[in-house]
Amino acid sequence: MSSAPQPLLLPDGSPAAHAWTLDPALKHLNHGSFGAVPQAAQQEQQRLRAEMERAPVVWFPGLAQRVAAARAAVADFLRVGTADLALVPNASAGASVVYGNLPARPGGEVLVTDHGYGAVTMGAERLARRWGGSVRTARVPLDATAEQACAAVLAGITDRTALIVLDHITSATARWMPVAQIGAAARARGIPLLVDGAHVPGLAEDPLAGLEFDVWVGNLHKFGCAPRGASALVARSELRHELHPLIDSWGAGEPFPERFDTQGTLDATGYLAAPAALDFVERTWGWKAARGYMHDLADYAERIVGEALTELTGECAAVDVGMPVNALRLVRLPAGLAGTRAEADALRDRFAAELGVEAAFTSFGGIGYVRLSTHVYNTAADFEHFAERCVPVLGAWARTARGGA
Repeated sequence: MSSAPQPLLLPDGSPAAHAWTLDPALKHLNHGSFGAVPQAAQQEQQRLRAEMERAPVVWFPGLAQRVAAARAAVADFLRVGTADLALVPNASAGASVVYGNLPARPGGEVLVTDHGYGAVTMGAERLARRWGGSVRTARVPLDATAEQACAAVLAGITDRTALIVLDHITSATARWMPVAQIGAAARARGIPLLVDGAHVPGLAEDPLAGLEFDVWVGNLHKFGCAPRGASALVARSELRHELHPLIDSWGAGEPFPERFDTQGTLDATGYLAAPAALDFVERTWGWKAARGYMHDLADYAERIVGEALTELTGECAAVDVGMPVNALRLVRLPAGLAGTRAEADALRDRFAAELGVEAAFTSFGGIGYVRLSTHVYNTAADFEHFAERCVPVLGAWARTARGGA
């Protein structure tokens, strides 16, 4: 049985949360959606912005060299080659780069899964329309093992499959997908693979080791705690030579990835401050210890929230996730709550407004879930508050949604 881990502290003995500027009047239990930027990275970004505004004519001509240095630091963190990595604003932007640059495949199909992130899937649908083709959706059970998930995806391949889009960690369902197995099969069939690794940076020591893919994209601003607007695009196949940034600028004639380093007058300080965020966690606790703490806290949170909801409803709230994530967990909500994405988003907003808790609610297959997120600034008390104070309210709201049943 999981027990409550001791909270992480700063070197001066104060709570880890003191390194962030999060509102202490709120409980922040949804790091996985938008992240949270430590003060060290905020201050570095503010310093860079001040430098940019003091002398923009000096700043912008030299910006590409600064971006290249930040890119090298991010590549080192992800353990990939600097020549394989470009910086993009977010994972969806990275996916859009792929969609906008793939060679035309008239009538081609894009294969996605029913766990895919909505915005990325929408981009796949737009690509398919441009090709005059279609999107095929592989159905992967939530409890599928790596082997079962791989089989479900490969069963969706046809002779018209021109691209596979696969999550590394799924957003709505908080599970890993077997990228290694699917990537190897896609490579053997000559089908390009785009991997949406939005949640991955920070949650695995060497996340791309042994993986076959054409393009992988991951947000640095989620578990990596970088400023928003900082993400990595890693390209390892010959497709990299076809990839161009979404904005044509003065670096357009450069090879990949250098042509991504120049994006006109966009504020690139998020890219430049990303290494400060990654370095802060490493210096303060070490990423290995941070991941261990997130895992232990997620175990505890999943147990106590699940037990509270089970006791409330009389039905087991535990969720069998086939490939669970160390810092993201699902617990089933009472019937009547978050049955659709729109209902889940509305519940998120109501929770923050009325209960002072930032939490993630998701829907999959018509069932609502609370997705628990942990990071170094979270403590067991955060989730004890959820179990003791918020779960009874969820029960009351569910009864109202069901018409008082």
